[in-house]
Amino acid sequence: MNVALRKPLTVPQFLAWEERQALRYEFDGFQPLAMTGGTVAHATVQRNLAITVGGRLRGTPCRFYGSDLKIEAAGSIRYPDGFVVCSRPANAGTLVTDPVVVFEILSESTAHTDLTVKNAEYRATPSIRRYVILEQTHIAALVFARHGEDWLSQVLTGADAVLALPEVGIELPLGELYADLDLTDPAPEAAPA
Repeated sequence: MNVALRKPLTVPQFLAWEERQALRYEFDGFQPLAMTGGTVAHATVQRNLAITVGGRLRGTPCRFYGSDLKIEAAGSIRYPDGFVVCSRPANAGTLVTDPVVVFEILSESTAHTDLTVKNAEYRATPSIRRYVILEQTHIAALVFARHGEDWLSQVLTGADAVLALPEVGIELPLGELYADLDLTDPAPEAAPA
């Protein structure tokens, strides 16, 4: 059996290739990965992140950005659902190399990547001080924070839980990220008799 082995792309090769694509792609350090669409719940939480985190950062040196911009993390290129940067990226820039806080919104299709692969990449990126993984089916967050050489986790649940982001000087009730989202599970439709 003859198997062709591909050489992995470098980050500069990927970035040059992606500029010519109609769709957005992430890069796992080896190959491009097409980005897929989300759900209403995902979009609602992402919108609330921009409003809540972005609003609290107004007037500070830090800024919130959504998934229109990409970040470099441990040799990979990712489009997180949101992130905070405290440097000043160029207005025409599309890549940020020094995010401080990163947010991902968990879904069934991204759970493994968000919990393990991206977690390792973000942990290996010194500028990233906090990684927040938000559920979209209930009010909960898994928060990883850098404490010296350690990467510690904390689980937050419920609308009154406080998401502290001391790296950027803000705190917010977790429930604000779920505003306007109906989290009640509709009863399944009965099967016809």
